[in-house]
Amino acid sequence: MPSHLPTLKLQNTLTRTKQDFVPIDADNVRMYVCGPTVYDFAHIGNARPVIVFDVLFRLLRHLYGDDHVTYVRNITDVDDKINARALRDYPDLALNAAIRKVTEKTATQFEKDVAALGCLPPSVEPRATEHIDGMITIIERLVTMDHAYQAGGEVLFRVSSMADYGRLSGRNLDDNIAGARVAVETHKENAADFVLWKASSESEPGWDSPWGRGRPGWHIECSAMSEALLGQTFDIHGGGLDLIFPHHENEIAQSRCAHGTEVMANYWMHNGYLQLEGRKMSKSEGNFVTIEDLLETKKFGRRKWPGEVLRLAMLMTHYREPIDFSVARLEEAENKLVGWQRAAQAGGEATPDASAIAELSDDLGFARASTVLDAMARSANRGTTAAAHCLAATLHFLGLPIDSLIRRENGDASEVQDLINARLNALNAKDFAKADTIRDELLEQGIQLMDYKDNETGERRTRWENKR
Repeated sequence: MPSHLPTLKLQNTLTRTKQDFVPIDADNVRMYVCGPTVYDFAHIGNARPVIVFDVLFRLLRHLYGDDHVTYVRNITDVDDKINARALRDYPDLALNAAIRKVTEKTATQFEKDVAALGCLPPSVEPRATEHIDGMITIIERLVTMDHAYQAGGEVLFRVSSMADYGRLSGRNLDDNIAGARVAVETHKENAADFVLWKASSESEPGWDSPWGRGRPGWHIECSAMSEALLGQTFDIHGGGLDLIFPHHENEIAQSRCAHGTEVMANYWMHNGYLQLEGRKMSKSEGNFVTIEDLLETKKFGRRKWPGEVLRLAMLMTHYREPIDFSVARLEEAENKLVGWQRAAQAGGEATPDASAIAELSDDLGFARASTVLDAMARSANRGTTAAAHCLAATLHFLGLPIDSLIRRENGDASEVQDLINARLNALNAKDFAKADTIRDELLEQGIQLMDYKDNETGERRTRWENKR
């Protein structure tokens, strides 16, 4: 990293401290982030880690060079929820074909959704089903080393074989065992032991293995994919706060015990939870929206939301803090982004602002970087061209296009006027039902109409105002 660039500091869940980031190899900075399980369309909570770690990916590339950063985000395409969805949606297809149908459809939608949120593609996006052999190899190694055992049709990790199991989450192993339902799974040596491989019935997907036809447990998938693409030890592992236990804790246990390493990754980062309008998202309570819902329908706030607005709304809260996603928050983000876009101008040899980069380099401090953007916008609005160019470069760096909302505003104004003209024509033709329908449609979009007569001609005219 060039000496003039700021030192990157990251809050490390493993050490519970903010640390200077020192890569294992500055020419090959390596990051792994747990991606989606593609059994259904991604909800807005799934978008948060994608956006957070996209910003970190962009920052690492800025600090170390585009060609010196490898970002792996996996796709889990073998899972019991996927099996159930395949049986439900494609009962007439062979199971493997049905599973492929489910995962292809949902994975394609996920890629479309996150691209609309301004996220760069990761360097590599492996699928779990492409790494079954690697999973089997790790499990065989764990069995040979007495870190795992076969029982009840499963291969299980023996947590008592790892002296510091629970270090990431801070959970005490004895507490885990005492709180578990031991009687439900009596084949386990300890209730906290977890599945590495499980037998598959004829109605479930399966692969041949030394323990018979079966499929992998959830945790072993990421251990195999990260080892194959980043090595036995790498720099950064990320994901949502909900993954600390058991998923990330168990990844660490498998990988460290299989390879005899002190750590799996040097830095562990986790984003906070998301709730919707002050409540936990729940399908059963109707309080649940997908990324596609927000982008393509009027399900939330009676309108569609641009991807860059969703992105900024996520970033306005520090990534480690809980976030309340609301219509008011989206409106605030939209207003702020429009203000920045109006001030920004592309051109020149501008590069991202050094002060904004420095704020982001302190554990992704976007709120502080935002104050830098505000200052640049004020300077640009006073006529400072260099500030306008620098603001544009910084927004581009952050994945926030500089003129998208302005273009959309102009396009919306044209569409609104077309509808107003159609309504006036309907009123003149005494088609009052059609006129009322158009008025109601515009009102749903926040467009309030005010009819008046032209003083000179006496013709009916309409003014409009956007109340959003």
